[in-house]
Formats: sequence, C-alpha cells, structure tokens
Amino acid sequence: MIEPSPEPRAGETGSSPDTERSDGSATLQRLHCASFNQDTTSLAVGGKNGYRIFSLSSVDRMDCIHRGGESPDVYIAERLFSSSLMVLVSRSTPFRMNIYHFKKSTEICNYSYSSNILAVKLNRQRLIVCLEEALYIHNIKDMKLLKSLLNTPPNPKGLCALSVSLSSSYLAYPGSFTAGEVTLYDALNLNTVTVISAHASHVAAIAFSASGTSLASASEKVSRRRGTVIRVFSVPDGVKLFEFRRGMKRYVSISSLSFSADTQFLCASSNTETVHIFRLEHHSPRCDRMCINKSSRKQAGVADVCSRANSQESPSWSAYMGKMFSAASTYLPSQVSDMMHQDRAFATVRLSVAGMRNIAALSMIQKVLCLLVASLDGHLYIYNIDPQEGGDCPLVKKHRLFDGDDEAELEACGPSYAAAVATRTNPEPASSSALAGYCEDVGVKRGELIPEHEFADGPVCLDDEQEFPPVSFQNS
Repeated sequence: MIEPSPEPRAGETGSSPDTERSDGSATLQRLHCASFNQDTTSLAVGGKNGYRIFSLSSVDRMDCIHRGGESPDVYIAERLFSSSLMVLVSRSTPFRMNIYHFKKSTEICNYSYSSNILAVKLNRQRLIVCLEEALYIHNIKDMKLLKSLLNTPPNPKGLCALSVSLSSSYLAYPGSFTAGEVTLYDALNLNTVTVISAHASHVAAIAFSASGTSLASASEKVSRRRGTVIRVFSVPDGVKLFEFRRGMKRYVSISSLSFSADTQFLCASSNTETVHIFRLEHHSPRCDRMCINKSSRKQAGVADVCSRANSQESPSWSAYMGKMFSAASTYLPSQVSDMMHQDRAFATVRLSVAGMRNIAALSMIQKVLCLLVASLDGHLYIYNIDPQEGGDCPLVKKHRLFDGDDEAELEACGPSYAAAVATRTNPEPASSSALAGYCEDVGVKRGELIPEHEFADGPVCLDDEQEFPPVSFQNS
C-alpha cells in the first residue's frame, strides 16, 4: 500500500494537470491509497468517497470490477486474491477494520483496536492488523484472535509483510527501532523463527516472494557514501542471497519492493523518477569457487585465477572482466569487496514525474512480463520488460483510474496517514456492544466467514450461486 503525498501548500499548485474542469470545478484528484492483491490480478484504490477495484487481466483495458461507497475516506483497501472479501479502514474510524462482501454489498464483521490501524495484510490462512506498537494475528476463516504481539518496536510507517504461499504463512516486521533488524515470525505455528540483521540503518520496505522462500528488504539512506541498500534473504534461515545498491548520488527513499511470480526478478520504486528491476541470479559458480578458495588465492594471482576460469568456459569480454574483478576482490578489504559484488539494475523504468508516491509490482499479463506502477497522480502505468536483455523498459499503456466527469471521484488527501496519527489524539473507540460481530476476546465464537473452497490452490473465485451470507455472531 502507498501513502499519499502532502497536499500543496497555500499558493501552490497541485502536481496533477487535471485538477480543474473548464468551469473551475474539481476533476481528477489524488488517491488516499492503492494496493495490488496477492497475485497481482487486481488493483484496489481508495479515497474520500470510497474505493474501487480494477481487473489487471489485460494491458489495453482495465475494467472496474466494483465501486464501493459504504465506507468513506478509505486509506486501507485490501482484497483477498480474486474473492469478494474486502478489508477497509476509514479515516473517520481509523481504529476500526471493516470486512465486506462487496458483491453482496454487505458487511461481514468489524473489529476495533486500541489505536489507529496502519496496515492490514491477509492470505488464505491469516489476517494481520498492524498498529504502531502491536500486531494482531487472526484466523481468517472465523476471525478469531490467535496472537497479540504487543510492545513491538515503534513502527510508525506500519511496515510489515505476510507471505501468501499455502505451505507457509510468515510475517516480517521491523525488529528494532535503532537498527535495521527484521523479525521473521511463523504466523501458522505462532512462534518467532529468527531475527535478521538486514541493514545498518532503519528498514524502509520489506516484501516476500510468492513462494515465501525469499524476503527482500531495503534500508533508509543515511549518507551519500553508503546509499540505499536492498538485500534478499532466504526464508526461513535468513541467509543473505543478493545485495543491490541505489542512490549513491542523491537521496533515495524506497517506497515498495515486489518479486516476480517466479522469483527471478525484484523491482524497487522510490521517490525518484526511476524504478529499478534487478535480476536474481548468481554469478558463475566455477569462478566463484575459485575466487573464494583460499588455497587458490595463495597459489595463484588474479590473472592466473581468471585464466583458469576462462579455460573452462567461453565467456564474453564483459563476463571475462566480471571474473577478473571478482577474483581481484578476494584480495581487497571486505567493505570494498562487498561493493564490487553488488549488482547493477537489470532493467529500468523512467517515470514521467519524480516525487509522486507510487507502488510497483511485476506481473505476467497475456504471457508478457510487465511492470505495473500505480501512482497517486491517479494513473496506472504499464511497461514491458525484456526478460533476456533488460535495459530501458518502454511504456505500453497509461490507464486513468477515474473518469474526468465522474462526480464520485476520490479526492485529494492530506499528509501521509502514518505521519498524521503520530501527531494527533486518537478518537475514543466505540464500545464492544456497538460493534456487530465484536466480542471481548476479539474473536468470533461461531460461524465461518469464508467457505472452504475459498482456500483451494489456484485463483480464488466465489460462486455467485453459493456465496456465503453475512455471518450471525453470538457472544457467549
């Protein structure tokens, strides 16, 4: 999910060129939030007058699946795969989570928490609610509260990630407020797996691969010399697999990370006009073994190591130079060696404007690998990626998320929600008796919210003739 950028100051003009019609009335306005579902087959956006869900099955057209106005000022909108289950949080009641069946336009249940909700993550087994200093783990089938992780390190941005694989359900969240640690938690067995020392500075973004076997994290930039570091770790053991670096010449703040479905690529969007796509592949193991082998280092110089590697393979000139630098790095200090092993971006996308908040994702659309960028300027940008050559990715389609003549357009928002809740007094939560489906243990005593076929392997799609009705809750 993306946070909105601040509104223009007094006397300034907004970044969107479509903010007024010819008669001076408002037209296209920025969004509160945007989020892709778990398999990147749909996009949900929210704003002042509700939310919308768009299908991402085609490059040339983007159909609006649903327009919902049951909850105003939506700043969190999360859909469960391709089902009718929608989780919304409104700025009017930021401590309350509402779960809707959008095809029936009915509310299934709602839950209140002790402070404002910063993020919600869900898969077929678990639903995670993230507060600034707490995480709540629910069983998504009946919404029973399974675990409360209280007094977690301050997390004002609501950073957390939940794996979506059927075989596992890992939760990742910042493990320290002073260092770049990431706690890996098993949301199925309800125990901490490990704490990964991911970065020297604070964590700026985290994301799981579709299989749940890899975890990517990005650091906040602390100096021009170090830049922003992106690392990929194996799950569950937390071993570092890849490392990339961004923003050596200017300040870069990573806003989103996303793996491709096959975990071969990783994209990173930021506050700049460039989105980077990294290829997740290791260098030649033959050369790596020779470069790491201590006996080889003692017995042969750099030229000898690379000549032996060259005799076993027939690399190009660039590959030969890469082997030479790899071999040379074994004789250099570890800090220099680490810098030499950090790969450059495989492909890049140049956005038309910098500084606009956005979220990026990789998806196969009509058998073509595409980069999707949803921006708070009210557009979805689609770029083609050459999986063999990489390089600059061409823009193939730009979709406007709202029609200019639509009177129910989502309106411009204020500062980022995470920043707003840190400076304002929380409203008093409603009493439990006023909330349908709420009970004192934050769980449901009877009934299933989602039928069993919802959790089958493959795309989730409810049968209109057999969809479940709203659940009737009873307190014991």
